[in-house]
Amino acid sequence: MNTIKQYSNISTATTTLVKTGAGILSSITINTTAAGTITIYDSLTGTGAKIGTIAASPAIGSTFNYNDLAFGIGLTIVTAAASDITVSYR
Repeated sequence: MNTIKQYSNISTATTTLVKTGAGILSSITINTTAAGTITIYDSLTGTGAKIGTIAASPAIGSTFNYNDLAFGIGLTIVTAAASDITVSYR
């Protein structure tokens, strides 16, 4: 499997398909924060198998490490408010 990490920056309240197919979630870093949850799915949409949820208003600069967690269908992130985050994956 590819060992080079890729990233996706999300800065609006939206549903973002970060990657289709199998992959590895490394981390999510909070660049700016807002009062909305961040929900992570192993899915091509914002429903289905939930990987986890980051609570509303996480501290700026926080990095949530997922210890190279495997996903199989795809990686979708739902931001309920306009937080600016960086998702690292491969």
